[in-house]
Amino acid sequence: MEKIIIKGITWGHSRGISPLLAFSQRFSELTPGVEVQWTKRSLQEFADFPIEKLTEQYDLLIIDHPWVGCAAATNCVLPLEGYLSKEYLQDQLDNSVGQSHQSYNYNGHQWALAIDAATPAASYRPDLFEKNNISLPVVWDDLITLAREGKVAVPAIPIDLLMNFYMFCIASGTTPFLNEHEVVNFESGKAALLLMKELYGLVDQKMFQLNPIGVAELMTSTDDYFYCPFAYCYSNYSREGYSDKKIKYADMVYVNNQRLKSTIGGTGLAVSAFSQHKDIAVAFLTSIVSPKCQSTFYVENGGQSGHKSAWTSQQNNLLCNDFFSTLLPVIENGFIRPRYNGYLYFQDHAGILIQDFILNKRALENVLIEINELYIKSLSFTNK
Repeated sequence: MEKIIIKGITWGHSRGISPLLAFSQRFSELTPGVEVQWTKRSLQEFADFPIEKLTEQYDLLIIDHPWVGCAAATNCVLPLEGYLSKEYLQDQLDNSVGQSHQSYNYNGHQWALAIDAATPAASYRPDLFEKNNISLPVVWDDLITLAREGKVAVPAIPIDLLMNFYMFCIASGTTPFLNEHEVVNFESGKAALLLMKELYGLVDQKMFQLNPIGVAELMTSTDDYFYCPFAYCYSNYSREGYSDKKIKYADMVYVNNQRLKSTIGGTGLAVSAFSQHKDIAVAFLTSIVSPKCQSTFYVENGGQSGHKSAWTSQQNNLLCNDFFSTLLPVIENGFIRPRYNGYLYFQDHAGILIQDFILNKRALENVLIEINELYIKSLSFTNK
């Protein structure tokens, strides 16, 4: 009998590939005649290549929740409520980490299940804070003081700046995308950009080439930086043996008398509508996103689960230096990006404008005008 090959695509960090490879091995042992193979690509490649094209080549796809508007418009992945029991989906909803599960539900259909959950959070080197007898920043001014001393690392590539722009808009009094003619009003947008410029104007220029993984690697391989105020969280760097030094995660500082509210990330697992083996692909999804796997095997193999049982597990928190219990309230306070078909066009271009402002290449007023123009253009795409 010819072996059935199920092909999947994911992102290349240990968090994204290692638990999938481990579980795929076990799935093949339990399902004779089936092999699940994974292709990995960088975060940038994830952003650059249309996922809808990949559904023609792969059975299983790791996706970001803003893509579900495109899924709804193209029907290139399966609406999972037609393949999974109501009880299974209710458990996923009841145990969502923040709004991770809901973020993959769009236009009445569940286009993916949350296999991974994340949000920007603060991270720091406890050993360096103790050695230098300093306290963690609590409010914005504390952060600025530490940044002036050259001890702050923060990712500043366009996509991360855009995610943090949303965060600072909320801190400045306005939730983004409340209407169809502007991302944010001028006053809140201006306040957000000025806060960002105050911080990013103090950090090393190398940060403008680093994503959250790059910052985590920098903080765990050198003693140059003590603190990162906000970057997408990776439990791997809180585990013994993963990197040279460990970082610990924390909630973010207060701005305008409130905790910063970050923009959630994480990933979902979807099944291609073009798969020749939909039943097997769905069986794999059902197994790997199950509470049993997510709360044990998935975390043990480097994953950052999308099921709340993993985040409340004493064993997982012991393994990851209380990563999950510390950050659960942070992600539960998180903001979900828009998911209309066309949003990804906006996301791909808007962050560059913000980076240009911080690097003194564009005027503040022009940036806000251009961001709103991009937004309106993205809304004009068909099949919103």
